[in-house]
Amino acid sequence: MSADQEQATERSRLLSYSANGRRLSAIQHDGDAESIISTSVSKEEQALSGTAVGERLAYNDYTTIDWLHDLVKDSFRSRAARSQRGIRGVFLSMFESGQGWIAAALIGILTACVAFCVDVAEATVSDWKLGFCISNIFSSREVCCTNRQPLRTAKSNLGEDCPDWHMWTDDYWRAFGIFVGFAILFGVISSSFTMLTKSSLPAAAPGHGDKHPPSIKGGDQGVVGKSMYLAAGSGIPEIKTILSGFVIPHFLDLKVLVVKAVGAVFAVATGMCLGKEGPFVHISTCVAYLVGMIFPKYRENSRKMRELLSAGCSAGLSVAFGAPIGGVLFSYEEISTYFPRKVLWRAFLCSLFAAAVLKALNPTGTGKLVLFETNYGTSYSPIHYLVFVLLGIGGGAFGGVFCKANFLWSKSFRKYRAIKDYPVFEVFLVVTATALLQYPNPMTREPGDTIIKNLLVDCRGSKESWVCQQEANPQLRTKYIGWLVYGTLVKLVLTTITFGCKVPSGIIIPALDAGAFFGRLIGQWITTISPGIFAMVGAAAFLAGVSRMTISLCVIMFELTGELEYIVPHMIAILVAKWVADALEKEGVYDLAQTVLGHPFLDADHAMTLVQRNADLVERLIPPRQTMNEITVEIPRNNKVLRKILEEKLDRLKERGLLDAGLVLVQDGMLQGYLAEGELDFGLHTLGSTWPQMSQIRLLGEGEDGENDLSMFVDRTPLTICAKAPMEYAVEMFGKLGLRYLCIVEEGSGKLVGVIIKKRLVSWLESLKE
Repeated sequence: MSADQEQATERSRLLSYSANGRRLSAIQHDGDAESIISTSVSKEEQALSGTAVGERLAYNDYTTIDWLHDLVKDSFRSRAARSQRGIRGVFLSMFESGQGWIAAALIGILTACVAFCVDVAEATVSDWKLGFCISNIFSSREVCCTNRQPLRTAKSNLGEDCPDWHMWTDDYWRAFGIFVGFAILFGVISSSFTMLTKSSLPAAAPGHGDKHPPSIKGGDQGVVGKSMYLAAGSGIPEIKTILSGFVIPHFLDLKVLVVKAVGAVFAVATGMCLGKEGPFVHISTCVAYLVGMIFPKYRENSRKMRELLSAGCSAGLSVAFGAPIGGVLFSYEEISTYFPRKVLWRAFLCSLFAAAVLKALNPTGTGKLVLFETNYGTSYSPIHYLVFVLLGIGGGAFGGVFCKANFLWSKSFRKYRAIKDYPVFEVFLVVTATALLQYPNPMTREPGDTIIKNLLVDCRGSKESWVCQQEANPQLRTKYIGWLVYGTLVKLVLTTITFGCKVPSGIIIPALDAGAFFGRLIGQWITTISPGIFAMVGAAAFLAGVSRMTISLCVIMFELTGELEYIVPHMIAILVAKWVADALEKEGVYDLAQTVLGHPFLDADHAMTLVQRNADLVERLIPPRQTMNEITVEIPRNNKVLRKILEEKLDRLKERGLLDAGLVLVQDGMLQGYLAEGELDFGLHTLGSTWPQMSQIRLLGEGEDGENDLSMFVDRTPLTICAKAPMEYAVEMFGKLGLRYLCIVEEGSGKLVGVIIKKRLVSWLESLKE
C-alpha cells in the first residue's frame, strides 16, 4: 500500500484516495473532471466518497430526501468544523454553535418586516372599495380618520364623522356597484399575479410514473405529470410535504415570496372568504429558506434546512395573530414532521423576534400585539359549560360539512375545462358571488378581521358599534338575528367555494368569522353574560372543526383576545368540535387539500391507522417482475458492468418518471448496494461522457488507474426488511427514519426480491383510503 493510501482519512477529498482505498479513476483526474465534481458535488458529500454510505448529488426536484444520509453528512461537517485548533478553531466552533440562533433571529425580523408591508397595504386597498382619504389616498380609513398610524401609537377611536374620508357615493345601489367592481378588479389582479408562479411537475405519486399495468403486488401506470401554481392557496399543505422530506422545486423562492405577498394584499382586499394568515406561514417559510441559503450548514444539508424551515413556520402565525407562543405550537402540532427540542428552542426565538419587531413597527397603530383585545369583566358559571359544548358541536358540524363539501367541490366543479384551464375566470365568478352575497349584510361587508372585531364587542361597556345598537333596540332584534343567521350560512357556502381558488388564501379568518357569527347568535338567548364571549368561543370551535387544531389553537385564542380567564371554555369547545368533526370526516382541511394536490406526503399517524385495519405484509408492495428486472443489475465477480446495460436501465427509469427510483445491485442473488437514478445519470452523461458504449464500469470494489469508476456513488448500506414482515414495520421505518427507499429480502434465504420507494408506499396508502 502506498504512503498516500496509508495517510488517507475519512475526510479525504473525492479526487484523492479514500479511507478504504477507493478513488476515482485516472480518467477523472483531469482538470475538467475536477471542475465538474467541484460544481456538482458539495465538499461535505466529497468527504463521504470513501465510506460505505457513498456520496450524493443535490436532490433532484420533486424527489424525497434521505434523512439518514444527511444525518451522517452533518456529522462529518460538524467534526471537521470542531477539529480546527487555535483562535480560528475557537471562532469556528462558536459560529458552528450559534449560526442556528442567528438564522432564527434573522428569519423573525425579516418576516415581521414583510408582514408589516402586507398589513398596511391590505388595509388601504381594502378600504378603496368604499371610498378614499382626501388628505392621502394611500391611507386606510382608520389612519385617515384617527391618529392611529403605523410606526406610531394613538388611543383615539374611529368616529362616525370623518371629514377627510370621502365615500364614493351616498346612493346605495351606486355604492353597491362600485364595491362589486373594485372587488372583481382586485380579484383579477391577485389571480393574475398568482399565474406568474405556474410550474410543471413530473409524476407525483408512486406508481403514477411506472409504465406497466396494475398487478396484485403494486400497480404501475403511465407517466402522469401535473401543473401547480406555487403562490396559490395557503401553502400549508405543500409546506407539510416539504418538511416531511420532499422537494417541491422553487416553492420557497424569492419570486414566490413576492407574488404571495402582493397577491395576498389584493386577495384579502376583495372581501372573499379568505385570510392572509395562511399565506403568512408560506411567506415566513420562504424567508427561512432564503436565510438558510446564506449558511452552508443549511444550504448543503436538506435535513438541517428542514429544521430551520420548521422554526421559520412559527414566525408566520406569530405575525399573523400577534401570537408568538401559539405560532411555535402551531408549527409543532400542525406543520412539522420532525421537531426535536433544539428546533423548539429556535422556533421560540424566531417567533419572539417576529412578534417584537412587529410590535415596534406597529402596523395597526394601537401599539399592541393583541388584535382583538376584549375585557368582558364577567365570568361564566358551570351552567354555561353546556353552551360551550353546544358551540363545540356546532363547530364540529360546520368543520365536517365544510371539509366534505370543499373536497367534493374541488373534485367536481374545478374539473370542468373552463375552470381548470382558466383559473382567473373561477376567481372572477367567486368574487362576484361573494360581493353580491356579502354587501347586503352590513356585518359581512367589512374585511374578515374587522368582522371578528365587531362580533367580539362587549356592549355592556360601549353602545357605539352597529352591533350594540342593534342589540339594544328590541324593534330591530328580529332583523338583527336574521343577519346573524345569514352571515353564518353565507360564510359556510362562500368559504366552501373559495378555499382552493388560485389566489393566496388562508382558511383561518373565514372559519373564525363563521364561528363568531354562530356564537353571537347563540348569545342572543343567554342574557347572563356578554354574547361576545360566545362569539369568541364559537370562533375557536369552528376553526377547530375545520383544521383539527387543539393545543395551539387554544393558546392562539387567548393571545388573540387577551382573555386568559376563558381558557377552559375554549378547551371544551375545541375538543368537542374536534370529536364531532372527526366523526363526520376523519381528515381536516389541510389533509384533504393534500389529497387534492397529490403530493406524496406520508403522515405516519394516519398511515398507521390505515394499515392496522388489514393484516398486510411487506410483500404486498413487491413491484411486478418486469419492473424488478428493469431496476436490478447483476454484478459479475469482477464488479464491472457494461455501460450499454446501465444506459438501458437508466432509460427505463426515466420512462417511469418518478425521479426517486434507482438500481439495486445484486451479486449471486444477494443485495450489494443501491445506485440512485440521479447519480447514475450524472456518472454516465456528465463524468463519463467520453466513455465508449461497450466499456465496463466499476460499481463495486476498489478501482484501479484507467478504470471507469462509479462505485463512489453506490450506497452499500441499504436498509432491508423481510418480505414476511408486517406492513406496520415498513410504515414505521419510513416515518421514523425518514427513508428514501427500503429493500425487501426473501424470508430464509435473504435474497433480494423487491424494493419500496417512499412514493410507492404513499400511493398504496392512498388506495387504502378509497
